[in-house]
Amino acid sequence: MELKIGIKTTPMHVSYDDILRVWQQADEMEEIADAWLWDHMMPLVGDRGGPALEGWTTLAALAARTTRLGLGLLVTSNRFRSPAVLGKMASTVDVISGGRLIMGLGVGGTVQPAGAGGVPGENPGLMEYAAYGIPLISPREGIARLVETVTILRKMWTEDVFDYEGPFTTLVGNRNAPKPVRPAGPPLLIGAWGDRTLRVVAEHADIWNIPGPPHNSVESLAERSRVLDQHCAAAGRDPAEVERSVQLIVAEDGAAEARETIAALAAVGFRHVVVGSWRMYQADGMKWLVEEVIRPGYEVGGG
Repeated sequence: MELKIGIKTTPMHVSYDDILRVWQQADEMEEIADAWLWDHMMPLVGDRGGPALEGWTTLAALAARTTRLGLGLLVTSNRFRSPAVLGKMASTVDVISGGRLIMGLGVGGTVQPAGAGGVPGENPGLMEYAAYGIPLISPREGIARLVETVTILRKMWTEDVFDYEGPFTTLVGNRNAPKPVRPAGPPLLIGAWGDRTLRVVAEHADIWNIPGPPHNSVESLAERSRVLDQHCAAAGRDPAEVERSVQLIVAEDGAAEARETIAALAAVGFRHVVVGSWRMYQADGMKWLVEEVIRPGYEVGGG
């Protein structure tokens, strides 16, 4: 599998106009495979009262203003929207984009210890979920809800009408038209770190995504990838069927280090790298990113 490199524009403390400009520039740069947003209602760092654009409405706007890039959220919180509403939203964005959506999905807000997933300190989402009236739930319930959402999404994308009775959701006579452009629906990307969620990836996902440096080292990512291999084997699935995807934060003066990291990630099996850098928003930012990070990244990563 060839290496692919995308970009992530975290929509906090930045304007829609700046994000649109970056996405339209990226749309014209063939080295960039895809572009991503996140799914938070408030900034996670800096001024917690600062601007933060909602992910799916912003994604719909960007889908209408680009033509080539794959696109999605890294990753959708499964706590913010009911499964069927999310399925309708995703179908709509896929149609708007001409079939370019990648369905990024994660468990969302659960009770986690400090430092979970490589992010230092207390869970930064605590304040966000409280502010929007969404209770944190146990990881066990979060994983069960994730599996239910995946089941409902698949049905909405492939069946004309269906009923569903699950542990958390009841649907009677669900219809979803128009369907996504691809007959099976968008590729499903699941963001995961823990053993139980990696089992869900092995059983359901087309793509696995995880935060990389500086949050998690290449060595720790390689270990998590081996755990995913084990879950795939237990599920009777070829591990090669699950694409390995990673997020990489690039400092404004960190091009050389990013190139080395991309090479190291590719060496342990990650074939999709999504880079983010605040320098993207500068006048020459996208030119810098392509010439100093992305294009050389393909060379060192074997893309």
